[in-house]
Amino acid sequence: MTTRIHIALAVRDYAASIEEYTKRLGAGPCCTVEGTYALWRTPQVNLSISVKPDEAGTLRHLGFEEPLATGFGEERDCNGIVWERFSAEEQRKEILARWPSAQLHEV
Repeated sequence: MTTRIHIALAVRDYAASIEEYTKRLGAGPCCTVEGTYALWRTPQVNLSISVKPDEAGTLRHLGFEEPLATGFGEERDCNGIVWERFSAEEQRKEILARWPSAQLHEV
């Protein structure tokens, strides 16, 4: 069982960001919401992007995807950065609750 670091970024351009992070991570996204959101899950990282042009280039939050996590947790560190803790299944539920039409692909 692998714990992955989670990084959530705000981006300006959906298509350009899909191309950029697919190239950087060497894999396509495992979840897409056309024009809005994408998620990559590699052995090392769980990376999500959300289109937020006014916040492009900023860190939205960090976290850990942990296979044994029960529920979805969130806390702020001493610098005000939000850290989430969740399982892949909890993340899937959150995505589908927000975007029922999300395209989920197994990895």
